[in-house]
Amino acid sequence: MRKTLMSALSGMAVAVGMTGLVATAQATTWDMPTPYPDKTFHTQNILQFSKDVEAATGGELKIKIHSAGSLFKHPEIKNAVRGGQVPIGEFFLSLLSNEHAVFGADSQPFLATNYDEAAKLWNSQRPEVAKLLDKQGLMPLFSVPWPPQGLYTNKEIKTVDDLKGIKFRAYNAMLESFANKVGAAPTQVEVPDIPQAFATGRVEAMITSPSTGANSKAWDFISHFTDIQAWVPKNIVVVSKKAFRKLDKPTQEAVLAAAAEAELRGLAMSKKETEEKIKILKDNGVIIVAPSPELMAGLKEVGKEMLVDWKQDAGAEGEAVLSHYRQ
Repeated sequence: MRKTLMSALSGMAVAVGMTGLVATAQATTWDMPTPYPDKTFHTQNILQFSKDVEAATGGELKIKIHSAGSLFKHPEIKNAVRGGQVPIGEFFLSLLSNEHAVFGADSQPFLATNYDEAAKLWNSQRPEVAKLLDKQGLMPLFSVPWPPQGLYTNKEIKTVDDLKGIKFRAYNAMLESFANKVGAAPTQVEVPDIPQAFATGRVEAMITSPSTGANSKAWDFISHFTDIQAWVPKNIVVVSKKAFRKLDKPTQEAVLAAAAEAELRGLAMSKKETEEKIKILKDNGVIIVAPSPELMAGLKEVGKEMLVDWKQDAGAEGEAVLSHYRQ
């Protein structure tokens, strides 16, 4: 009798163990690299996205966030997803401009100069971006804008002519082209070097977000922030189509629903970030200036000139984006 009981208990234990193995096998964990620290609102939004997916799937899909470039450096993230090293990742969309100009539509100066225009541009840009990513085995899940880019100077800028001769920070080819067109002198300076570049006179002006300005303590080296909202660039989260197809239908739907929510939440977070960081600038003595109509008219003319070059590079896809955007 005792032998029979022990045999039965042993069988139950094996059955329970097998059930545990099945449950473990069904659970999936995705590693997700992101380029920014945990305190950045983009990362905060993605952390919530991860929690939403796990809750909606009952733990069957978990997304482990590797922030601040700890798993892959920023320029490597897209190709890491493409190559199957990770199933999902986040990066700055216009980093891919060297692959196709359409990826940089949101960073074209004075094409979309506020959140509403940026949202409209993304609606126009997304189908073309999705087609280009599809060719690489990727699909976009959601995007979130950065705060609009403003002008930092040591004097009030009333017209484009006031920028002539100023040493201007440039961190990519687009900004270098912009500086040349307004008669400024472009100088390559990365974010960590901004304070020293101003202190040593290497640069005298820059266009960047309120976030970068506040984080760099811009009040130590400039006096004016002109809220020109030059462009509203975006981060994008993409997923491997192969990894996505491995999920069952309810899990796929849960991911897409959480992504849609993250896009809305991220927009609200970006708007809040803009208000908070501009207030920090003001509280520390920076003069916040609304751009004059003359300045904006001149800047938009420069933007139109630059858009001509962009359209040539962007081809039919770029024409489709602009045509939809201008409807």
